[in-house]
Amino acid sequence: MAVRAIRGATQLEEDSRDHMLERVAEMVTDVMESNGLEVDDFISVIFTATSDLVAEFPAYAARRLGFGEVPLICARELEIDRSMPRVVRMMAHVETDLPRAEITHSYLHGAAALRSDLTRVRSVPDVDE
Repeated sequence: MAVRAIRGATQLEEDSRDHMLERVAEMVTDVMESNGLEVDDFISVIFTATSDLVAEFPAYAARRLGFGEVPLICARELEIDRSMPRVVRMMAHVETDLPRAEITHSYLHGAAALRSDLTRVRSVPDVDE
């Protein structure tokens, strides 16, 4: 069993608690489903959020998915000119038999534009679409 890092990002439409919990849960769930992972496969997860997101801790969404015993931490994303607003990123360290080349990173909503070189981008429609 190898230790692998999996990246993810999602963009929120607004800074609200419910929207944060929904989008982060969607991102974490997508990483799990895309890579055949269970909560017990996770070693730790680092979440970052841009400075315009203050309504809730991203890690709380993962805790609600059963990550209570997985070490989670939140941090502030660097404030770089021209950076995308309202973005939550994650880096999860997992145990998996997947080779590095077969890991699927998850970039959802507007954040899909961030790293098209790193991920097989899947479009996730908004609820209104």
